[in-house]
Amino acid sequence: MIYEVFMPALSSTMTEGKIVSWVKSAGDKIEKGETVVIVESDKADMDVESFYEGYLARIVVEAGGVAPVGEAIALIAETEAEIETAVQQASSKEFTPQPIAATSSTATVLEKSDQSSTASPQTAAAPLAPTVSRSNGREIVSPRARKLAKELKVDLRILQGSGPHGRIVAEDVQAAAGTIKPSPLAVSVTPTAKVAPVPTKAIPLATPGEVVPLNTLQNSVVRNMVASLEVPTYRVGYTITTDNLDKLYKQIKSKGVTMTALLGKAVAVTLQKHPEINARYTDQGIQYNSAINIAVAVAMPDGGLITPVLQNADAVDIYSLSRSWKSLVERARAKQLQPEEYNSGTFTLSNLGMFGVDRFDAILPPGQGAILAIGASRAQVVATEEGLIGVRRQMQVNMTSDHRIIYGAQAAAFLQDLAKLMETDPQSLTL
Repeated sequence: MIYEVFMPALSSTMTEGKIVSWVKSAGDKIEKGETVVIVESDKADMDVESFYEGYLARIVVEAGGVAPVGEAIALIAETEAEIETAVQQASSKEFTPQPIAATSSTATVLEKSDQSSTASPQTAAAPLAPTVSRSNGREIVSPRARKLAKELKVDLRILQGSGPHGRIVAEDVQAAAGTIKPSPLAVSVTPTAKVAPVPTKAIPLATPGEVVPLNTLQNSVVRNMVASLEVPTYRVGYTITTDNLDKLYKQIKSKGVTMTALLGKAVAVTLQKHPEINARYTDQGIQYNSAINIAVAVAMPDGGLITPVLQNADAVDIYSLSRSWKSLVERARAKQLQPEEYNSGTFTLSNLGMFGVDRFDAILPPGQGAILAIGASRAQVVATEEGLIGVRRQMQVNMTSDHRIIYGAQAAAFLQDLAKLMETDPQSLTL
């Protein structure tokens, strides 16, 4: 039997994928559950595993190549004797990708054909799937760690990974085998990625006059922005005095709290009173989200942006929220986020205040009801309530909303409550 390996759908929005690297080479033996290829989806790099044993007979799309979801990227032979036949099929282009089933955020999996190979080998879909988190009972294992585990006879099922999302890396296997001392992360309950820091303002350099093709992430942003043009939106602005919020931030910054987490927490708490803002339009009507998940736009070093999500931000304490945000940003820039960590947002923040931007408008993300654009907090000369002249720190915010589900008065009421929380009771955000 000869299998066709299809480009898997790693997320619900993915239409094509880029081959980052092939873990296996042509002619290599493939074990069940072993990583075969690393694919870049629209937001992240993910390991893709094989469900069956066989031999990688022919790579159709080399590393760096791009293929639509459902297109054949390689051939796998069930036996070593069938490798040459598979190579000949690929060279003569006799194989044709099979129809694929509808998918959401997991790879397309087609069952092995039950037709026997008699006169000529049958071609079926090779079942591959992306490596996912431990929450569904499967381990995340790096290719090197899996190889070491076999050599050192270490049972992967008993290990606690120190990589992102509990991924088992080579150091974990070596520690279990007693060849190195366990690292502190090896026993961490909430491991984070070991990634090099990326400058916040990193911008890809380009040569004047050069035409640079869009990368996978940038193409995803383009599709989302074009889809947003179909939504009837409007914008409502508000001026928020931040003196008390800034004072609180200075008090708790040393404890690891970030301004992004503070803003996300403030928005999430305010959304509790305004479920109509934490909603989205569907063909069946207005869907009111049960969770308050705050997505925050983050610029990527190589172009484009991604929106890591602070899930259940209204219910998580500010210190845990800040730790989660730091981990999300590090792993986002290392392309290590899982789909649910960037596509589960119910409301989005876009903050350009760190660049000194006074005010701007944000484009509504598909599938959400509103996005808040946040400008810089600046000292302003204002008239006080006592009729005197004073200096206050103020920032401008602009909310873009879907007018099909959110009306102007509702947007204004939300911003009014958000301002009241930040101005008069920011201390409650630490409770």
